[in-house]
Amino acid sequence: MDQTLPKLLKRIAEEHPDVASHYSKNEKDEFVPTLYKDYFQTALDFGAGLLSIGSTRGEHIGLICDNRKEWAISDMGLLSIGAIDVPRGCDATEHDLSYILSFAECKVVIAENQTQVKKILSLKPNLPLMTALIIIDAPSDETKKLCTENNTELYCYDDLIAAGKAWRINNPGTVEAELEKGSWDDVATIIFTSGTTGEPKGVVLTHGNFITQLDELPERINIRTGERALCVLPVWHAFERLCEYVVLSVGAAVSYSKPIGSVLLPDFQKLNPQIMPGVPRVFEAIYDGVLRTMRKTGGITLILFNFFVKASILFSRIDRLLFKKGARFRKQPLWLFWILLIIPYLLLWPLKLLGNQLVFKKIQAKLGNAFKHGVSGGGAMPPVVDEFFWAIGVEIVEGYGLTETAPVISVRPYDRPIFGTVGKPIRGVEARVVDDNGNILPPGKKGSLLVKGATVMKGYYNKPDLTAKVIDKDGWFDTGDLAMLTIDGEITLKGRKKDTIVLRGGENIEPLPIEMKIAESQYVSQAVVIGQDSNGQDQRYLAALIVPSKDEIIAFAEENSIEFKDYKELLANSEIIKKYDAEIKNLVNAKNGFKIFERINRFALLEKPFEVGVELSAKQEIMRHKIQKIYAKEIHALFE
Repeated sequence: MDQTLPKLLKRIAEEHPDVASHYSKNEKDEFVPTLYKDYFQTALDFGAGLLSIGSTRGEHIGLICDNRKEWAISDMGLLSIGAIDVPRGCDATEHDLSYILSFAECKVVIAENQTQVKKILSLKPNLPLMTALIIIDAPSDETKKLCTENNTELYCYDDLIAAGKAWRINNPGTVEAELEKGSWDDVATIIFTSGTTGEPKGVVLTHGNFITQLDELPERINIRTGERALCVLPVWHAFERLCEYVVLSVGAAVSYSKPIGSVLLPDFQKLNPQIMPGVPRVFEAIYDGVLRTMRKTGGITLILFNFFVKASILFSRIDRLLFKKGARFRKQPLWLFWILLIIPYLLLWPLKLLGNQLVFKKIQAKLGNAFKHGVSGGGAMPPVVDEFFWAIGVEIVEGYGLTETAPVISVRPYDRPIFGTVGKPIRGVEARVVDDNGNILPPGKKGSLLVKGATVMKGYYNKPDLTAKVIDKDGWFDTGDLAMLTIDGEITLKGRKKDTIVLRGGENIEPLPIEMKIAESQYVSQAVVIGQDSNGQDQRYLAALIVPSKDEIIAFAEENSIEFKDYKELLANSEIIKKYDAEIKNLVNAKNGFKIFERINRFALLEKPFEVGVELSAKQEIMRHKIQKIYAKEIHALFE
């Protein structure tokens, strides 16, 4: 097994020199390939360029950039000389950048464009160690002047690569020798968490943490040499980064798009990818888009669509029972299922096939003619979305992990997915579920999920106290998640411990299942369940902040002749409030498995959608501590 990521790249470049490693868009919006041999040599040139300006092994280098091939080249280039990257996206706030770059003691920072350079230079008083900036885009005269005024050396990315190429000629074999010095336990990166619970923590990950996962993941997600992955997630994030290393490990290609329908769907047609990694919100957006299109089409098309979707979902549920494709927490009477369900199964089978021919193939065609499956991670996939894609024949391979586990713990294998789970732990990783006293729980019992193995981080950078809180003396890492194990060893997630709401009556409630259920409504974009007032005091009942689906609720108002001057007035309309009240009660009730204390008593409709960097983290998870602050007024009103 390769000992470091640059050694992996070296081997793949030697085995597949003329295979594309990346597809990048040019000025004409066309995908242009970069070959593995060029990727590797340019990365070495970049590493040599860093050596030429004084960078050394073990040095921390900031990498503030969004998705583009230059990110990958910079990453591999600095890793080749034994440096360590400290990555973040261009949407990082000044506060986060100031903290991350100073705490990680970065002397050199790679910045994507002039906006990032200006942002970083504005923080110069907080970054006394920073002496140089490398800009990927061409710098303006103003940018050069700003760097001079701030006593910071500015290097252009292209010029640094040219200098590195010349340096390699004058110092033959030096960069290659540095690459060969690299070892399994060397630190590769310090990724700062997005701070969903407050101050970001620097997760220290080694080459071995990443490479451990490359042994089995290509098998589980079924990607092969020469295939293409369409990527839309922030590349600095551990999930996207690991996806790129998986793609690299088999000699496949990474292609960058955006999680916006008007960009993503045309890119599917242009590139015809086999795989697309994404957070659940990406797949939810595709699901919502399909339903919205069908509702707008209406007529016999909508009737047929709804009929075949329902028939296919029912067929899939029976199929999962008969062939053990669902989460099982105890042994089941399979023989009884066959006696009761074989006739419905055989009757529904032709409907499933007919639905595929008449309806589902048209949806599948939107994803090109080579698409095999999506890879969902970075959050919980709503069951309704998961079941929809399962039914229409678009496979989603759901995985699970954390930045602290580099990041994969488990993933559903493409050839034997078990619905309602995130699969078994990958090779090299163990998992157990324990109670509050640390006792190991049997299958079907909910508790804290602990994992152990070669993917677990070295620790939090310069935070030994925090590291000791999450990794015990035997190496077990507390994920912070609540879970159950099936009798076959798959993991079923039940929520985050830190998100648990405790009402005044002592009831413990996991908000995520309630939020996902509310979001099944076509009129709801996002929901946040609240059980504390703006001062953090536990309440007697649950409330919710609702982000409406703007287009859907406006269409509803027009269909029902509800007059309004603007969107704000519409959301305050009594008929609209009644509509949302009915939607929530219809979804969160005893019939759907919710207890009386899990029902939503009051709610507020929010005018503005949640934004990444404001209410949402980079992987589009709700940052609850920020929601409490931003919507303190609305939350106070819900519990008056």
